[in-house]
Amino acid sequence: MQEDIFNIQKVIAHFATSFDVKDWDGLQACFTESIYTDYSDLRGTPPQTVSAADYVKSRRESLDHLKLHHLVSNYEIDLPNSGSATCRASMVVWRKTETEEFITHCVYNFQLVKLNDNWKISGITQKVLWNDGKTSIHSGAK
Repeated sequence: MQEDIFNIQKVIAHFATSFDVKDWDGLQACFTESIYTDYSDLRGTPPQTVSAADYVKSRRESLDHLKLHHLVSNYEIDLPNSGSATCRASMVVWRKTETEEFITHCVYNFQLVKLNDNWKISGITQKVLWNDGKTSIHSGAK
């Protein structure tokens, strides 16, 4: 169980850092083939299930031009069985151009499944606590 907890923290940290270093292939490796996403708090759009490839493509298109920093902590992991888990984690997301920035303080709720001894993210729900800065620098924000 401790090994599972560590590996879940590791995949979520990899998810966050992949944005920052623009490792789009590494980001896609964090996911199952399709993922449930709910970014309605940030974007005002309804939840949807998308392919991992489409998720990464849309994030790359909307974020690649920005400097990014995703800081994740406060992992609360629940393992109801050996093949699935949930993790609530706090995150601060900085997005920056040369002159402006947009910061989101939020809580993520991740759903994960274990596939071939590897934990993969199968669902993401972001709950925004508050935003600071210029939403206009991020095409995905409302």
